[in-house]
Amino acid sequence: MARGIGRKLARRLRRLGRAILARGSSSLTRRIVILNLVGLVALLVGFGYLNQFREGLIDARVQSLLTQGEIIAGAIASSATVETDTITIDPDKLLQLQAGESSGLNDDTLSPLEFSINPERVAPLLRRLVTPTRTRARVFDRDGLLLLDSRSLYSRGDVLRLDLPPIPREPPTMLQRLWADAKGLFKRKGLTPEELSSISGRSLPEVARALTGTPGTVVRVNAAGETIVSVAVPIQRLRTVRGALLLSTQGGDIDQILTKERMSLLQVFSVAALVMVVLSFLLAGTIAGPMRRLAEAAERVRRGTRSRPQIPDFTGRSDEIGHLSGALRDMTRALYNRIDAIESFAADVAHELKNPLTSLRSAVETLPLARTEESRGRLLAVIQHDVRRLDRLISDISDASRLDAELSREDAEPVDLARLAEAVAAISNEVRRDGQAPIGVTVEPNAQGRDAYFTVGHDGRLGQVVNNLLDNARSFSPPGASVRLNLRRVRNEIEIRVDDDGPGIPEHALERIFERFYTDRPEGFGQNSGLGLSISRQIVQAHQGSIRAENRLATRDADGHQRCLGARFVVRLPAAAP
Repeated sequence: MARGIGRKLARRLRRLGRAILARGSSSLTRRIVILNLVGLVALLVGFGYLNQFREGLIDARVQSLLTQGEIIAGAIASSATVETDTITIDPDKLLQLQAGESSGLNDDTLSPLEFSINPERVAPLLRRLVTPTRTRARVFDRDGLLLLDSRSLYSRGDVLRLDLPPIPREPPTMLQRLWADAKGLFKRKGLTPEELSSISGRSLPEVARALTGTPGTVVRVNAAGETIVSVAVPIQRLRTVRGALLLSTQGGDIDQILTKERMSLLQVFSVAALVMVVLSFLLAGTIAGPMRRLAEAAERVRRGTRSRPQIPDFTGRSDEIGHLSGALRDMTRALYNRIDAIESFAADVAHELKNPLTSLRSAVETLPLARTEESRGRLLAVIQHDVRRLDRLISDISDASRLDAELSREDAEPVDLARLAEAVAAISNEVRRDGQAPIGVTVEPNAQGRDAYFTVGHDGRLGQVVNNLLDNARSFSPPGASVRLNLRRVRNEIEIRVDDDGPGIPEHALERIFERFYTDRPEGFGQNSGLGLSISRQIVQAHQGSIRAENRLATRDADGHQRCLGARFVVRLPAAAP
């Protein structure tokens, strides 16, 4: 059982590793992870470089050393001794004494007395005060000469000692050098090298300042790159500076505290980096994975395989991936519909061209066999009719095939449909033949005036729609009838109605009349290509509009029947924004 559990765990780990490698191979995933980590690393570097904790730590250590130094300096001053057993008094001052005055010793008379710092008396005091604090203390006399150094004291007794030469260390490794260089990046600028071997205290700026009666502080780095804080305070007795006390931190004290803080910060960074990498992979999985699937599906559509691959559906997501998926699916659906339309159009064209060509071939083959002029005349009339029909079909087919390209190339502009309809109707009335129905135009008034009938589109193609509808209505109108063209505004749309007084449209053909090459003219076979209404619908749909056909019916009679008064075509186009 244990082996089975181990194998299952190993398989899961392998699958997890493959998934991570698969996602890691994505350029988008790598960019997301790298950008997130760069921000986190920049934050870490900023914390390391601009860390106020280090400055606060140094300032706190300076204040601590100043307080400690003042206490130790006071203790050393109190242990100072007079250099001689005799006291010398100025006789001139003695003569100036008045009766009853005393020449007792006070602060003014004691100030010129010479007190000295005895190393043998100060050494045990210095050891007891400095040893618990792990601070290096050095005592200089008023000439800046070094009298005592806490490094030269035994832990017991007051005997001075000399340090042995340091044990040579092994050269640092490459990793140690890199760590030292990294730490050097975060050192405070302006530090001066430590002068451990200096004997004259006046060469040290803080000691020279203390010998003038003012405490001085300096922050240095030693040869190992460790920060050392030095504080010098004057040793005064009776307001006279008798020497200086220099207190210095041990090399590495401050750096160890900083290293611990930085290691803690590094641990927090490691955890945050791990969490950020995991979250980056999850985020990349929700972006790169769907993007890859969409790209692969688009590539399959481009290659044009036998089956029609579908674009993955991510429209349930309310983000850019969902919008992209919806747009690609709509585009693919439109592409497939266009392919179907082209295939159907090609089949319809082949079928429509085949009929007149067959008739024409039969007439041409029969013409040599005709024996009378009458037979030859009938055959020539058939040939001429078929030639005209082919010419009309080819013209309409060419017009229909160029329609999409012209609509996509031309820029849409505002079109005044009222003026356009009046112009088309006027031209149709001028070229009207005898017996054809006249055309009347009615533009219903609107509160916006003529501006109510503006739309955005292509005036030439919209004029073609109006002309096709008028020609179609006139061809079905009986003698003495009329065709009415009416425009009105219906909310945000412009409605164009074309009414005729013809026989109407059969119920089963209300939609079929908009199909290519469909015609219902038994008495006029071959006179129309059947593309006029199909082209009109294509133009109207390209302008985001709609077109439909219906019959105008009279009121019901006593038997409940309704008589057809004629056909009506209704076109609706979106009105232009004011």
